[in-house]
Amino acid sequence: MVSEKPIKRIIIVGAGPAGLLLGILLAKQGINITILEANTELDKNPRAAHYASIAIQEMRRAGILEDVRKEAYIPEGVCWREFDGTYIAGIKSHVDDPDVMICLPLDKLIRLYYRHFQKEKTGELLWAHKVVGIEQDVKEARVICETPEGTKTLGADYVLGCDGANSQVRKSLFGKEYPGETLHSQIIATNVYYDFHKFGYWDSNFIVHPEDWYMAAKITPDGMWRVTYGDKIGLSTKEYLERQSMRYEHLLPGNPKPGDYKLMNASPYKLQQRCAPSFRVGRFILVADAAHLCNPFGGMGLTGGFADITSLYDCLIAIQNGLTTDKILDKYSEIRIKKWAEIIDPVSRGNFRRLWAEDAIPERLAFFEMCKKMDTDEELQKGGAAFLNSLNEDFSKYYIKPEANGANGTSSQSSNPVNGEVGVELVAK
Repeated sequence: MVSEKPIKRIIIVGAGPAGLLLGILLAKQGINITILEANTELDKNPRAAHYASIAIQEMRRAGILEDVRKEAYIPEGVCWREFDGTYIAGIKSHVDDPDVMICLPLDKLIRLYYRHFQKEKTGELLWAHKVVGIEQDVKEARVICETPEGTKTLGADYVLGCDGANSQVRKSLFGKEYPGETLHSQIIATNVYYDFHKFGYWDSNFIVHPEDWYMAAKITPDGMWRVTYGDKIGLSTKEYLERQSMRYEHLLPGNPKPGDYKLMNASPYKLQQRCAPSFRVGRFILVADAAHLCNPFGGMGLTGGFADITSLYDCLIAIQNGLTTDKILDKYSEIRIKKWAEIIDPVSRGNFRRLWAEDAIPERLAFFEMCKKMDTDEELQKGGAAFLNSLNEDFSKYYIKPEANGANGTSSQSSNPVNGEVGVELVAK
């Protein structure tokens, strides 16, 4: 007689990269997956675009890597330059590596994810379902949603908060508490068609300068670039957008005027370094930006989010297959917070400071020297790969075998309930 599987349904809040990829992976295991998206369509903003080995491995496991590669391209490498464009150091891509970094704007990636998710028989995506409250008991977690048809309450064995930096799931669990800080820097992110290659620039470039630092990275095969630069603090959004052409002319090679490029969009934003108090509260679990944030320089936030997906999927499937109890989800929270605190947060801060901070010059010079050696030093190359792999964790060493007479591998009490009790949290509209 086949034993009953412990996880029958999972609700995922947010149809972004984390939610859709987890949905594909879990639906392939026969679990009923409902993705709730507050909006009526997928995000169209062409944001983060570079996917390192951890992301590649997870796309391969989901069976979507080949389709992603058809639309993406392999950047030649990343380099650092002086403000006048002088090359300092760089790291070339190894195109024969099966896990080599690829580049595809996030809006295109999630559309590809969505097409694959639609093929899964146990998956559904509900549009215009805005989560406004949560509740849970010993049997299930529930979300209260505003929908065009009125308020609905939906339940599942687990609810995964994949709803981004402004996560309603996280706010329902912890209120305004999101420990960390807003960095004292103003960033302007732009997407533009401008030929950096004619100035000798690589596909990805970091310009080092105490004030006029910026990043320029090609993000589409047809030549759209992501240019992210700093600006003075304290202006309005309107003022930052009005300054864009002046900043471009001052910063970019060739000192271009508006007629020399095609600006697609520009968005001012602040940099955040934050981590939720816990990634698990009973049957609610936080993932990626809903759980932690960091600045975008070096892609640690995106890469860390993929590592969350790897870890959580491994843990949930271990529960499903009777290899461990749901206490493994407490370990997921503990380990992912530790990875953020010990790797993601300090490394992302270092990546950013390397561009402009005067007190980072010794570290900067040592880093550039290491980059120069990596071209010919195989051990250094392996070290770079090992660093990324350190974001993952083998959770099998933490498995606790369910008792023979246990119900289904899930505990009878929800772990880490809010304020010491399992209850209801409603959010004001």
